[in-house]
Formats: sequence, C-alpha cells, structure tokens
Amino acid sequence: MPPAFHYRCARCGRTYPGDGLRYTCPHDQGNLDIVLDFAALQARLEPRAFPAAGAEPSQWRYLPLLPVADPGGHGTPLRRVGWTPIYTLPRIRAELGLPHLFFKDESPNPTASFKDRASALVIAHARQIRAEVVITASTGNAGAALAGMAAAMGMRAVILAPRRAPEAKIAQLLIYGARVVLVDGTYDDAFDLSIQAAQEFGWYCRNTGYNPFTAEGKKTAGLEIWEQLLRDDPDPARWHIFVPVGDGNIISGVYKGLWDLHQMGWLPALPHLHGVQAEGSAAIARAWAAGHDHIQPVQAHTIADSIAVDLPRDGYRALRAVRATRGRYWVVSDQAILEAIARLGRAGLFVEPAAAAAFAGLLAAREAGYLTPDARALVLLTGSGLKDVAAARQAVTAAPVIAAGDLEGLRALLTPRRGRP
Repeated sequence: MPPAFHYRCARCGRTYPGDGLRYTCPHDQGNLDIVLDFAALQARLEPRAFPAAGAEPSQWRYLPLLPVADPGGHGTPLRRVGWTPIYTLPRIRAELGLPHLFFKDESPNPTASFKDRASALVIAHARQIRAEVVITASTGNAGAALAGMAAAMGMRAVILAPRRAPEAKIAQLLIYGARVVLVDGTYDDAFDLSIQAAQEFGWYCRNTGYNPFTAEGKKTAGLEIWEQLLRDDPDPARWHIFVPVGDGNIISGVYKGLWDLHQMGWLPALPHLHGVQAEGSAAIARAWAAGHDHIQPVQAHTIADSIAVDLPRDGYRALRAVRATRGRYWVVSDQAILEAIARLGRAGLFVEPAAAAAFAGLLAAREAGYLTPDARALVLLTGSGLKDVAAARQAVTAAPVIAAGDLEGLRALLTPRRGRP
C-alpha cells in the first residue's frame, strides 16, 4: 500500500484530503504539494531501509516514500527509470580547481531524459486509478517520457507539442506509438489546449507544473543524490546543486525529495539549490533577482528548447526551492550553453542544451568567485545530446572533407603546425 498523504497548496497553505486526484488548489489555483504522513513513516522506516542498488536499480527503490502503489512492470522500461550514475570527470575538476565537483547524468533513463521520472510515476498513478488515456503538453522530453512509459504499460498517450519542437524528439514520440498533434504555437499554447482537452474528454492530465504527481516522480532525483552523496556527509549544507529551470518543476521536485528527507529526520540540513535559466527564458530568475513572487511572462527564445517557457507553471515553488535552501538563480546565454555542450563533450558526456545550461550556470558561479575550491557541487545533467543534434552541431566546428585516398591531405590536417595545437 502507498503511504498516506494529503494535498497542501504551496501558495495559500490550504489542505485537501488525498482520497482522489486533484490538480491545483480550487481557492487560488496554486500548485499542490503532496505531504506524506511522516509520523507513520518514521515509525517503520530507517535511513538505510532501501534495497541494495543491485536489487532495485531504479527510482522504485523508494516506493515507501512515493504516493503510489507498486506499478509492477518488471522487465519493462518503466522499471528501469532512475538510479542514474554520478560522474567525477577529473579533467573538468582539474580545469576548474573544484576537486569535489560531481555530475549526475540522466541520459541512461529509458527515453534518455530526466522526464522519465515524472512520467513513470504518473503512469503508475493513472493505472492505479484506472485512467484510460493520459495527455500532456511537451516540447519533446516530457512527451517522449510519457509515450515510452505508456507504451511499456499498454496505455494510451496523447501528446500536444509545439510545431517548432526538435524533429528528433517528435520522431521519438511517434515511434512509441503515441497520438501526436503539433500545435502551431508555443509550449504554453499546447499546455492550455491539453488542459481543455483533459477536462472535455475526461482524460488524465500529466502536465508538468499542474499534476502534483510529476514533482513526486522528480523528487526521486533528490532522494538519489542524498543516498549517493549526502547521506554520510556530516555537513550536507556545504553542497551546491545546479539545476536547469524552465517551468520550474524539476528544481521543485528535487527540493521536494530533500525536504521529505529533512522531515523524516534523515537529512539534518538542506544543500543549496541553484536554478539556471537561459537568457531568453528567464522569467523565474528575474522574479528572484527582484525579490518578489510575481513572475512576469516572457516571450521565450533560446536554443535550449526544453527550458523555453513563456509562463512558468511551477514558478512559485521554483522560487521557494532556491530561497528555502539559500541558493540563487543564474542566467546564461545561448553561447555559454553551446560552449558548455562542447566542454562536457571533451570530457566524455554528450548532453542536450538544457542539461548544458546547468553546467554553464556552475561555470558562471565559479567565474564570479561564488564557489571556492573546497566547495562540494553537483550538476544535474537532464538529457542526452542525441535529443537535439542540430543544436550540438552549432557547438563545434564542422569536420573537414578530403578526397578519397588523399593521404597527404590527411597528413596536412592532422600534423600539428607551429603556433597551432
């Protein structure tokens, strides 16, 4: 049985019973937090209660802390979501003078992005309440995750994506067998239409920053970071975690996982959460810099399509996550994102622009002197570079072409010249 919980509005604090699916607060339409019965959990769990990684190398190792029943799915991609690796990347550590720098790579997830965490949990909940169709709006990754997880469990998925979404991501949606409709407008247009469709047709809506179960899936990254790095650290407050931010739901979810652990008494202090936004889509960062909660919509334009959002749907909680952990927001240019893609590639990791934005944020923090050499830092890399090859090509110089059999031409290209590496 899943743990008992209730809903609480992140804005007004009103609470609602957890006996059914609720999307937003009926009083002020604020995002709802799912609050577990921590007293009951503390009575039967202890910090090392989870299976050995080899026994359950996925986010489902945390079922006692998740508000869904065991979805089954053994032997399917649904069961492989989560428990992603953490890398040290020694070359980058040495270049930056940060010997305690880590990278958590989400690309090994079944559909190659962080969004599998939310979609797997949403599918588990939709199946639990016997929903037949699940709909979402997506620029690609959330939709691909929903399509893949739905296919794994034999459920129907409908995806509304903006027409400008990368072709590789749209192809992935179609391959998984989802019903895909391209909206000639923005992500926000697709978002609004998907909610209307869910209400009209009685479908289950997965939308990020709308369905409270999405943050519960994403919180598993926070649980993993604790188990992989923080659990045995006597001072977790010295850690800095850099997260790419679009609509705000990823950083809200990571914070929720850490907050749950704090409520359980298993994490004595919270690490600093840092949100990173692209210059062309920085509505939340602007509100943070201005010191208020009013998030003014922008006309988003950035190479990092996964974090390109006009009106962040989980902005309030994204601000809360950073303020409550004494972190900050960083704004990075598209050029900085492209440079971060190339730099990570030279260290052995191929990531999409949104993931690289988090690393660009860390680079900005290091350049500003915010991170000292003894700082503990983690960068959350949220998706594979194969998601957006067109963007990756902008991060590097095109390969030269020579004639077949031209050994001398090859020698000229590959032999170092004086003054040239």
